[in-house]
Amino acid sequence: MRVALTTLIILAAALGHVGGAEAAGLTVRQVSEMLANATLAQPADLSHADLSFLDLSDIDFKRANLVGANLYGVDLSHADLSGANLTDADLDHSAITATNFSNANLSNARLYDIAAYSTLEPLPAEAPSFAGANLSGAQLLARLTAVDLHGADLSRLKIGFSGGLPRTPLRNDLSGCNLTGAKLNSADLHEVRLAFAKLENADLTGANLAGADLTQADLTRANLAGADLTNADLDGAILRNVKGLDQAKGFELARNRDRAVY
Repeated sequence: MRVALTTLIILAAALGHVGGAEAAGLTVRQVSEMLANATLAQPADLSHADLSFLDLSDIDFKRANLVGANLYGVDLSHADLSGANLTDADLDHSAITATNFSNANLSNARLYDIAAYSTLEPLPAEAPSFAGANLSGAQLLARLTAVDLHGADLSRLKIGFSGGLPRTPLRNDLSGCNLTGAKLNSADLHEVRLAFAKLENADLTGANLAGADLTQADLTRANLAGADLTNADLDGAILRNVKGLDQAKGFELARNRDRAVY
């Protein structure tokens, strides 16, 4: 009986997502018209709008207000959301191939199982951009290989699963990302793939890097004070002029630390 009740709850939640878009009555054309009529002084206001499952690819959302918007399952491929306000927005299961989020505010947003690439092989032309974006406090579960995150704020980033979300074999992958100058203080990056990532001058103070893959990552002049490196893989990692390494936790338990470049 308990199993049946759980199934009904999950089904009701799924139907709620589907019905929400219809209930809102917004079509792609209406959204496009709202954006077309927007001005610098009065950006389009789509705050708390239910846009779930719409095809919003190639649409210009620059500086739009999408605070608390429901973008569940939306196709945002090639859309321009630079400077948009997506605080508390739900982007779970959205498609963000070649989407521009540069300087957007995604603080406390949900990005669970988002699709950045159309194939298993990440293509540079399909990489979304989060350069300078604010992702502080956001929840992330995604493969964002080779994505531009330089200067982004990922402080207090939450990695993985939360209550009510089904578990998937997907693992957070930030390998090859440009995180130069990024704020990652107090971010949860446990077991995240960061191989070959550019982390020069990154703020990793208090970050959880336990079990993270940092092979060949460049952490030149990064700040690791208070970061947890327990069981992290430092094979080939560049640790030149790193700050706060003597204050990092679990450094003596990191794997291949003798193979790091100091």
